[in-house]
Amino acid sequence: MTQRPLLPAMFLLMGLALAGCQQATQDTSAAESAQAPIAIVIHGGAGTVTRELMTPEKEATIRAALTAALEAGYARLASGESSLEAITAAIHILEDTPEFNAGRGAVLNFDGMIEHDASIMDGATGQAGAIAGVSVENGGLRHPIDAARAVMMHSPHVMLSGAGAKTFAESQGLEFMAADWFFTDDVYQRWQDAQNAQTSNAESQDTRWYSTVGAVALDKQGNLAAGTSTGGMTNKRWGRIGDSPIIGAGTYANNDSCAVSATGHGEYFIRHVVAYDICARMAYQGKRLTDAADEVINQILLEAGGAGGVIAMDPRGNIAMPFNTPGMYRGFIDTNGQITIAIYGDE
Repeated sequence: MTQRPLLPAMFLLMGLALAGCQQATQDTSAAESAQAPIAIVIHGGAGTVTRELMTPEKEATIRAALTAALEAGYARLASGESSLEAITAAIHILEDTPEFNAGRGAVLNFDGMIEHDASIMDGATGQAGAIAGVSVENGGLRHPIDAARAVMMHSPHVMLSGAGAKTFAESQGLEFMAADWFFTDDVYQRWQDAQNAQTSNAESQDTRWYSTVGAVALDKQGNLAAGTSTGGMTNKRWGRIGDSPIIGAGTYANNDSCAVSATGHGEYFIRHVVAYDICARMAYQGKRLTDAADEVINQILLEAGGAGGVIAMDPRGNIAMPFNTPGMYRGFIDTNGQITIAIYGDE
């Protein structure tokens, strides 16, 4: 029997292997190109934020904190982590910065105590979690946003409040700090001013600042997420809860439309379901993000007498940050990786 040479067959196999490698490379490139752009936007509250009321030192601290929060969240996105991880990382930094009304530095209620509210929502699944009215007495949550996320992930509920929420957070092993860690001289002075100026209905409110914090992000998988954390309003009483922990009012996320975190006079945001309304206008009326957000904040809310603003993002990474107050602490890293930080209305 005559044996045929093996060389042509070897070349054939090598050619097939090379073609396979090329195809694999093409598939990988296609997968990479199919990844969604990444972006993150944050806020540190809206209100009477003017240059006249800001010292250079405070402004520098705020801008540095906003930058650090954005960079922490964006690093999570760049490494392929989820939008939930990104907004949690960003909000952690804002909650630890006493210049903002969330976590450490949250404002005092009528009784001189701090109560935290927070919420989070996953645009991919529609799952959400929130905590409300969680006191720092006898120790408080260092990161209320973690408790909101734990409610979403590890409970059958959407919102837990008061002592029950605190007990649940303890069962989840979340980090607590002693009560005096949360208090600052600034919020104590604001509380004293509100106490001295309170009206007959005892609802004197600090209208200079609505320093709720929040974050919205889009990850490489194309998933949106939004989160919000706050201490509420100075001198609040009777267990008052604002919009921040209410899904649809202060926080909302849906991959098919947009994700929103709000800041402002919560009663108005609740009545007009602000966060959801923005996304609904996109879903049902086909509006662009910027148009929908502007209509709600600068028409619907303003005409009703409500003050505040939102940060919002659509599934393509477009960003909107409308507000109807003199200023809003805000910043973003866009789909091109460019960072922007702003405080005042003319920025």
